[in-house]
Amino acid sequence: MRFSLRFKITCILSFSLFLLIFICWYCNEKLLIVYYQDNKTESLFDSYTEVNEFLNSGEYSDLESFIHGLDVIETSHSSNIYIISSQTNRYVYPVELDINRDSLSHTDRYRRIGNAIFDYFFGTKVTKSRNTVELLEKPNERINIYKYYDYEVDSYFIDLYGNLENGDVIFIRTSFENIEESVAISSRFLAILGAIVIILGSVFMFVISTGFTKPIDELSDISDQMAMLNFEKKYTGKRNDEIGRLGKSINVLSEKLEKTITELKTANIELMKDIKDKNEVDEMRKEFLSNVSHELKTPLAIVMGYAEGLKENIEEDKEERDYYCDVILDEAKKMDGLVKKLLSLNEIEFGENKIDLSRFDIVELCRGVISSLTIMTKETDVSIGMDQNEPIFVWADENLIEEVVVNYLSNAINHVDDRKVINVSFSEPAEGIIRVSVFNSGERIAESELEKIWIKFYKVDKARTREYGGNGIGLSIVKAIIAQHKRDCGVINRENGVEFWFELDSKKE
Repeated sequence: MRFSLRFKITCILSFSLFLLIFICWYCNEKLLIVYYQDNKTESLFDSYTEVNEFLNSGEYSDLESFIHGLDVIETSHSSNIYIISSQTNRYVYPVELDINRDSLSHTDRYRRIGNAIFDYFFGTKVTKSRNTVELLEKPNERINIYKYYDYEVDSYFIDLYGNLENGDVIFIRTSFENIEESVAISSRFLAILGAIVIILGSVFMFVISTGFTKPIDELSDISDQMAMLNFEKKYTGKRNDEIGRLGKSINVLSEKLEKTITELKTANIELMKDIKDKNEVDEMRKEFLSNVSHELKTPLAIVMGYAEGLKENIEEDKEERDYYCDVILDEAKKMDGLVKKLLSLNEIEFGENKIDLSRFDIVELCRGVISSLTIMTKETDVSIGMDQNEPIFVWADENLIEEVVVNYLSNAINHVDDRKVINVSFSEPAEGIIRVSVFNSGERIAESELEKIWIKFYKVDKARTREYGGNGIGLSIVKAIIAQHKRDCGVINRENGVEFWFELDSKKE
């Protein structure tokens, strides 16, 4: 069974209070009588000592001063002192007392005192009476002290009797109250009072302990929230004790944990991203190697086949041999072009080539590229239109941008449909930015393929690409060149064809 800290504190303090009260009750019950008796015994011995000192000092000159001095000692110790001397020239105190049993005063008090003195000295009370108890563990040579029960008055007394230093007989009596009854009453009262104190104290401690357990419960809730990675809850107490310092420490710990876990999450996200990028790079590398191998496999096989034919003199006719040589050269040029494009793409992607920014007329550049593609347009019976005659100046690397335009126009010529519509247009989507668009009529590209066409060696229509000798690298080079210029490029499906575009700065930053 699980008990709360509040309950435990109340139980511990209540038990401690009970134990303390029980110890007080036990001491009162068992030790008070002994203490009271020892105190009375010591008081008698002190009275005896002071009487000796008074008599030896000679501070009295007559009977009156003698009586006054002894009265003072009696009062200070709450006792009765009796001094008897057989010498006629010595005082008897009190004067009414006569130790002669035949001539004792008939006053009841002095009769009993005289009888007690007489019996003590003759040993009757000490040796014969069962109601007499000796109190001195080591009896003195001059005195003895006894606890005596007097049946006549039904009361206890403590008596000291013996001789003074001057030889006089001394008897000192002090009353010994019925302390047992007083102790019993005191013990009952202490028990009742203790029970009330324990009950009220337990309730009070249970209420007061809330002040300690409440902030501890709050700190426990905060730690539970921290365990669930919720660091929003904070300790708001204003205490300056140990609990307050613990709360402030937990707040600091919460902040540091939140910061550390946030950093770990960020690092984990970056790590996962790096792993993903690495996996993608690995996949791209595998795909790249596969694509390069595929692209080189066919021309290499052709070259090897025709080279072996030449070596074996399969064709002795010069024209046939020349044809073999032309095929070998053509395939070699394709492989050379592929390798050059790969090297160029690698340099652009890794920033190994530095762009040479200059201001030039993009309209004039496009016109020049169109002119250089006249042979291709004549073969396909395609005419390329351009809606801009006025010059438009941009800031870019002219050679690289020319390669972009060549790629766009070459792709447009190779994918144009029977309508044979190709158009180059210019626009300004934002201030300081020029967009160049190349449209060709033909089949639209599937939406799922629009992002993939920029990947190296990716081909939407592999049969058609193989037909015109494409290798799927051109658009990858375009994207890398435009990215190096810190601008965008893209493709848009139009209602009757496809439009490729790229953007350049018209102002030098």
